[in-house]
Amino acid sequence: MSSKESGSRERTGGDTVPEDMAGNAAHRPAAAPAGRRWGRGLLASELGVLFRRRRTWAMLCALAAIPILIAVAVRVSSAVPPGRGPAFLDRISQNGLFVGVTAMLVSVPLFLPLTVGVVAGDTVAGEAGMGTLRYLLVGPAGRVRLLLVKYAGAVAFAITAPLVVALVGAGIGAVLFPVGPVTLLSGDSIGAAEALLRLLLIASYLAVSLMGLSAIGLFMSTLTDVPVGAMAATVVLSVVSQVLDALPQLEWLHPWLFTHYWLDFADLLRQPIAWDSFGTNLVLQGGYVAVFGALAYGRFITKDVLS
Repeated sequence: MSSKESGSRERTGGDTVPEDMAGNAAHRPAAAPAGRRWGRGLLASELGVLFRRRRTWAMLCALAAIPILIAVAVRVSSAVPPGRGPAFLDRISQNGLFVGVTAMLVSVPLFLPLTVGVVAGDTVAGEAGMGTLRYLLVGPAGRVRLLLVKYAGAVAFAITAPLVVALVGAGIGAVLFPVGPVTLLSGDSIGAAEALLRLLLIASYLAVSLMGLSAIGLFMSTLTDVPVGAMAATVVLSVVSQVLDALPQLEWLHPWLFTHYWLDFADLLRQPIAWDSFGTNLVLQGGYVAVFGALAYGRFITKDVLS
């Protein structure tokens, strides 16, 4: 074997690469698999770091405390009059599964956006602030794949957060209250097993709703090396969007706001399920992911990484 062939074999991990007459590799099939392996390892590392952080567990515990507090408050108090408090609150004492629904409804305006904003705002800015971003960019994954991995981590938390609220709500509801057939908004009754499935569908709806906010947070995170600034900007934008959505004078703008359909999961509590709001919300969030993902891409690939 010639020295040229030996050098080619070393660069590609043992696979011989055809070379042109100038001695340059004409094709390197092993580079793409290596990049994919690096990307998978980077994603596993990102998820491992995210869910090992004390901050992440503290936020998940805070979210889990919401259904627990609601259930305990209803349990130790007298009967809740119909129409008082959040929707479905008066049904909790009759069926514990409504704890999860009520808790998710309470969490949507502030608590879920707050926690997701913290995670999304920390994606890139957190690495830059700790001085580890430039070391991540040395690997073969590249900036685009790193950006996708960071967004995937934010989405993983956006899926986990409402799921924690739903499952803890169902669990504490089953402990403190009777669980049985659930009467839907359409007047039909379904069994407890199907009701739990509806609860998981609502959690999925909220996860989809938070994907647009995650993309906004990712973009904000590429603009600064200070993660607190990106977190605050992301959370403030979610509050501003909800305020604008509450103004009747801006009704023409409401369908374009990423928070507009956050509370429209009531269609999942009808028989048969109406998927219109789910589909509309999915399209809207997909638009925000595309726009702010492109903005994050444009900013990140041209960003001077000094730390």
